[in-house]
Amino acid sequence: MVDQGKAILLRLDERTEAEWQSNEGAWYASIQTAVEEFKLLDRQFEAAGNGIETVAREWICDEFCFAVAAYGFTDADAQELAAGRRW
Repeated sequence: MVDQGKAILLRLDERTEAEWQSNEGAWYASIQTAVEEFKLLDRQFEAAGNGIETVAREWICDEFCFAVAAYGFTDADAQELAAGRRW
């Protein structure tokens, strides 16, 4: 399941390269797609008797912020990026 989380972040990176350029709406949509994928993964963890741990949750959000900052969007709101998450 950890590999699945890694794959989500790699897909986000691929979407970043393909879509973002200078379109703020595109990167928010890409991040929200990743948030939804992590929500599904968290359900799989819960079904297996676990969950995504707090440290991992914070790290995932940090990765979202890192991704947008790497493309020049340094004023992105971390809470808005991860809106819709329940983890």
